[in-house]
Amino acid sequence: MTREEYQTLARQVLEHDRRYHVDNDPIVSDAEYDRLLVRLRSMEQEHPDWIEPWSPSQRVGHEPVSAFDKVVREVPMLSLDNTYDEEDLREFHERTLRGLRAAGVEQDPLYVVELKVDGIGIELRYQEGAFVRGATRGDGRVGEDVSSNLRTIRALPQLLRQPVSLEVRGEVYMERAAFEAVNRERVAAGEEPWKNPRNATGGSLKLLDPRACARRPLRIVTYELVGGETRHGTHWESLAWLRELGLPTNQARRCQDLAEVERVYRNWVAARARIPFDVDGCVVKVDDYGQRRALGATARFPRWAMAYKFPSQQATSRVLGIEANVGKSGMITPVALLEPVELSGTTVKRASLHNWEEVRKKDVRIGDTVLVEKAGEIIPQVVTVIRERRTGQEQPVDAPRTCPACGSPAERRAGEVALRCTRGASCPGVVREAIEFFAARGAMNIENLGAKLVDQLIAGGLVSDPADLFDLTVEKLVPLSRMAEKSAQNVVQSLVRAKHQATLARLLVALAIPHVGSVAARDIAAHFGSLAVLLQAASEPDRLREDLEGIEGIGPKIASAVMDYLADPQSRRLLDKLRARGVDPVEPRREAIDGPLRGLLFCVTGALSKPREDIHKDIEAAGGRIAGSVTRSTHYLVAGDKTGAAKLKAAQKHGAKVIDEAELYRLIAEGP
Repeated sequence: MTREEYQTLARQVLEHDRRYHVDNDPIVSDAEYDRLLVRLRSMEQEHPDWIEPWSPSQRVGHEPVSAFDKVVREVPMLSLDNTYDEEDLREFHERTLRGLRAAGVEQDPLYVVELKVDGIGIELRYQEGAFVRGATRGDGRVGEDVSSNLRTIRALPQLLRQPVSLEVRGEVYMERAAFEAVNRERVAAGEEPWKNPRNATGGSLKLLDPRACARRPLRIVTYELVGGETRHGTHWESLAWLRELGLPTNQARRCQDLAEVERVYRNWVAARARIPFDVDGCVVKVDDYGQRRALGATARFPRWAMAYKFPSQQATSRVLGIEANVGKSGMITPVALLEPVELSGTTVKRASLHNWEEVRKKDVRIGDTVLVEKAGEIIPQVVTVIRERRTGQEQPVDAPRTCPACGSPAERRAGEVALRCTRGASCPGVVREAIEFFAARGAMNIENLGAKLVDQLIAGGLVSDPADLFDLTVEKLVPLSRMAEKSAQNVVQSLVRAKHQATLARLLVALAIPHVGSVAARDIAAHFGSLAVLLQAASEPDRLREDLEGIEGIGPKIASAVMDYLADPQSRRLLDKLRARGVDPVEPRREAIDGPLRGLLFCVTGALSKPREDIHKDIEAAGGRIAGSVTRSTHYLVAGDKTGAAKLKAAQKHGAKVIDEAELYRLIAEGP
């Protein structure tokens, strides 16, 4: 290893720093970056005379570049030493013990373990209880004043519960569900989607217009009181005090020893997929401020804290091909076929590319090395192409001109990004997806009808649309692969049961009408009462629109979607076939219940402790009614953990009271 190679590596790490902290555009995974940094530090330990003053090991980060005013802080925001290795964590503990003993401290440390939110670090200043300034981390000592944008975050109190002056550090972030909603809006507007929630958060805080930032569903947690040792004896006490003041704090656990730290870490790794926002590990901190003072800090890291990273959520892989798939609406979407790679505990071989315009913008080619991550810990997606690794042998891929399922021409409608099959509902790919959705639990709830069986039914010519399912008999099913007579009987019994238990609301969901979810379907079904009445109303379009828009919670967009569906000849043929086979449901009449919530209208949203349908049933059992959106008639918005900014804004506009799940059940128990 030569000095020139060392300098090249140092410049490479600096470039990754800039892309991550300044551009919000990383091209390597966290794990790969950490490996490069460890290698750099190892070289500097072996050759201390090589160390350059500009080496990334000698500073916290890059100077900020933006139009915002600079904020110089007296106490710098240091980085944290980090590890993915349990042995390194134990060494941190042993090093902490040695440091305390050397300082004459005999008491073993207690630790506070906090979730490490993958967001944008900030520092807040309050003067006599009032919020006066908020700044980004920047290079640790110099940040950017983003006070106007921070003021738009609903969870950030503008006035504390006590008239105290303080500085506190925290993280601004965006939940995954909110991030996906923002990206859908950006794609619909023809804008480039954000790569991940952290990028979206950073981009939102950089907006020069606070009104635009206010439309972004940002959240915030605080995790460290600056100068906490002047007020309390421990960090744990400081966190409790911050909560008393009304500041949102990070999820944290106080641990008696290293073994408990390791248990908390393993529990959070196991629960990671259920956490509604991105986390990349946990932070282990010595709790006692006196012990922290004894341990001190290096030029870059406090000696009393370490980031214990989770297994990487991002990984690099090579694109082996790009496959075109057809969805239930006829949309033809690209999927990257990858060299198998381990990601968040699973082997990933396929990743979403969303649409062909994204393939063009990202310039994804067969043979490319790409950065892959799991969106919401579930769906793998390609984040970016690592162009630096191209060899010149990569092959560009154009959007298909024909449907991969049926060979019909593919087209892009005016004003849409999506590519669609022109054959429409009769395309075999569309039929497959439509049947699977029709049979799903939240729709017609047809059991024993898996994807492999659906493929056999279509290939054998037994079904061409969902209505054909109800023509199936044991005799038709038994000849199919792996279909014994008992299995065939189970399928037929499931179809009979679904037919008799069907409600109009279930059928409306199963038809996959755009914008018609379960709440809108129930409201429409309750108004018309039966499929026959709804179809009769469709013969008078003007009256149908008036009827639909007169339903509480049904706006012009949903009304137009229902009308377009009912006016489509293919849709009407499907509905006629269903009725001919006995699928002609009515909606059970919902009698008004004289309960504590009688006369009150509720909209339920966000992540709750149980399925939303169960919450709806509890409200209705107490006499309340359900709406799919917040209007001037809505009395309460029940807001769970993933509530979007649009719902909260609508509640404020229409005067609906925002309550949580606990308050809802207090109302049910005690009345308003």
